This record gives sequence, C-alpha cells and structure tokens, in this order.
Amino acid sequence: MASVLEGANLTEAFERMQAAHADWPDPTRGAVRDLAWTTLREFRRGGVVLDRLLRSPPAPVIHALLLVTLMRLRHRPEQSHTVVDQAVQAAAALMPGLKSLVNGVLRNALRQRAEWAAWEQQDSEARYGFPAWWIQRVKNAHPDAWEAALQAGNERPPMAVRTNLRRARLEQVEAELAAAGCTTRRLQNDAVLLDRALPVARLPGYAEGRVSVQDAGAQWAARLLDPQPGERVLDACAAPGGKTAHLLERADVSLLALELDPLRARRVEHNLARLGLQAEVRVADCRDLAQWWDGRPFDRILADVPCSASGVVRRHPDIKWLRRDTDVVQFAAQQAQILEALWHTLVPGGTMLYVTCSVFDEENTAQIARFCARHADALRLSIQGRPDFQLLPTAEHDGFYYALLRKQA
Repeated sequence: MASVLEGANLTEAFERMQAAHADWPDPTRGAVRDLAWTTLREFRRGGVVLDRLLRSPPAPVIHALLLVTLMRLRHRPEQSHTVVDQAVQAAAALMPGLKSLVNGVLRNALRQRAEWAAWEQQDSEARYGFPAWWIQRVKNAHPDAWEAALQAGNERPPMAVRTNLRRARLEQVEAELAAAGCTTRRLQNDAVLLDRALPVARLPGYAEGRVSVQDAGAQWAARLLDPQPGERVLDACAAPGGKTAHLLERADVSLLALELDPLRARRVEHNLARLGLQAEVRVADCRDLAQWWDGRPFDRILADVPCSASGVVRRHPDIKWLRRDTDVVQFAAQQAQILEALWHTLVPGGTMLYVTCSVFDEENTAQIARFCARHADALRLSIQGRPDFQLLPTAEHDGFYYALLRKQA
C-alpha cells in the first residue's frame, strides 16, 4: 500500500512482498492481498475521514496503515478495539515516533464514526469511488448507465473459466467443477462463470490444460474474430496470451503473436505450452513493421491494444488513483498508431478486431470513428446488430470494447 501511494504498481508491489515473505502461508498472503485491494477500491472513503483529522498527510507507510485500518473499521465495526490496537502496534514497529499520532487519529475517527457517511456523500470521489475526471468521462460516454458502471467497478471481480475444446468438452469441465463443489453458470459465449473464486491450483483440469482462467468478457474476442482453418492470423499485442490461446483452441491457424516486453512474451509461451498449442511468438513493437513483418498479409488480425484499463479497474484498483486524464489521450494516440500500422498488413477482404478493456469513449467509439474517417476502405461490420460492442462491467464480466473492421478490396 505504501509503495502504491508513492506511485508503484499494486500487483508488482504485492509480488515483491510475497518474495520477501516466502514463508507466509496461503491464508496470510490472501488476507494481505484482500486488505490492499479493498482499501484501494475504497481509497477516498478513508481519505475523506483523514482529510478532517490530519493537518497534512503523514509518511506514506503511516498513511497506508491508517487507510487500511479505517477500511477494517468500516467493515468490522464490532472489532474496533482489536483493530485499533493492532494498528497502534504496527505503527510502533514501523515508525515508533508516530505511534501516538496513529492512536489519536483512529480514536478520534471512532468518536466521529456517525459522521463518516455524511462526509462521503459530500465528496463525489468518495461517494462513487473514482477520481472526478474518471466519473465525468464515464458519465459522458454512458449517460444512461454510468452509475451502475462505476458501482460495478468497485465490486469484487467475478471468476470465469474457458474450456480448451481441443482437450475437453464444456459438459466435462462443468461436471468437474461441480464435483469440486463449485456452482457454475454457462454464459452466452460459453464462458463458465463460477459462483465464487477458487485458487487456480485447485481448478480441476487447469494443470492438464483443459481450462484457463479468463474473464467472460474477454472470451468474446476469439468468437468475434472467428478464425477459419488454414488462415494466417496476427495477435498484435498478445500478452499474457489468453486470447492468443483461445484463437488456437477454436481453429487450426498459422498464428503470429507479437509482444513488446520480453518477460510478457515468455508468459505467452508458457500459457501456450500448458495448453498444448503452437504459435510463433516474437518480441517486437507491432507499430514498427520493419522489425517483424515479412510482407505476407494476414487474413485476420486481433488488435487488443494498450489502453487505460478502465474496464478492469476492480482487478487493479491502483489504476484509478495512479492514472491521469491526460493518460487517456496518450493511450488513444498510441492506439491510432497501432491501427495505422496493422491496417497495412491486412489482406483485402480480411478482418480486424479492435479490442480494449476500456469504458472511455476516447479509446473506443471515437477512436474507431476517426480511423474509418481516414480509411475509405474500412468497413465496419455489425456485432449482434450493432456497429460495435461495448461491455460495461457487471457481476458477470469486466468492461470491454469490440469493433470489427473489414478491409475492402
């Protein structure tokens, strides 16, 4: 938490913590993870309390300790004495000179506990759990659904699995999950939604490559691109490889997977190996055609471009507090560069699926509208009777955007 307050990535900070405490049992690591993720989802709810009780922010580690403690007090009011006592002990171990400050702030907060809800309602960032600029962007893009989208973005994310149809049938996977005590529901795109999250190591068939964990919204990509046997397919921004694998599970194609980061490219290779799938994986910037393209066009291209990740923020709650409004504009510029480069590699008559995990219009509908205005040979194909397909986060899936383009001869 303290690292995130100083600008670090939450997942990377958590992984460093795990490496430093390799002896911690799974329940302890899980509890620490839950504390950090939940506190960041509710960051401003604790922040409005501290705004009234502190003259200035304390050291990041103490600031983080106070935020975590306030979150626990909100969710476990019956344990307030124990929670405060543990926080004071932690402060004594971290920064002994601030032990009294922590004790005083928390006890003052408890005395004013009845005021917390009113403080939150007076602050839109605390009320909705997002920065003001983020709230405005979602409201502008989705005027009829913005509040529901924001609310879903603060909930615990669902867990869904994808069946590797080369190694198992859907019915087999559902039966194995039921035998393991999991209640499941099959969604429209054949994603299998679990009623509760399960550690990956306990998923029946995972080690054997029969199933993969993949959000139900992400499982639309391979179905919409719909590769056919024998086609040449490009996955331009492939890591961590879930969509790459799904394409290969659905059809025998010649697939090239590009990834800019060498470590993330290895993750793609490892995922394909577990599933028994073959693809050419190369480390390259998809925008620099001279790096990787041999001049042979592709029949289908998956352009799952870098984006704000505003549709998956509940899985990465640090994003909403580390991102800035200007970042969205920068992502949009990068996306435009990718589209321009990849369009040259698509065969006339071929199809490209543009994908983001964003709910911001600048990266989605506006991006595709600008691209089509520049390219007379770009034909938008309807998706389920619509010009594009925006999934807002719900209890079933995260937020994704899909647009399908055909290159006219």
